[in-house]
Amino acid sequence: MESKENKNAETIKEIHRVLDKLRPYLNSEGGDIQFVDFEDGIVYVRMLGACVGCGSIDYTLKEGIEALLVEYVPEVIEVRNVENLDEEEEI
Repeated sequence: MESKENKNAETIKEIHRVLDKLRPYLNSEGGDIQFVDFEDGIVYVRMLGACVGCGSIDYTLKEGIEALLVEYVPEVIEVRNVENLDEEEEI
């Protein structure tokens, strides 16, 4: 039987694979995405570069990133953008 920790590690690897496939699109628009955490089915990311303050960020996050992660990583139920998160701050 696979432990919860091992299952979580596999899920995070899959999340990174999907984000890596999305990254070139975001980079082409001057933006980027950083994985922050995965907890209770929620992926926490930080949008970077031109994505910060962009009027389309909510659409990109929900209709693009979240839709793909939910489709390709069954454990994911939602994606949330974390703004101004300090290194020491916990989610």
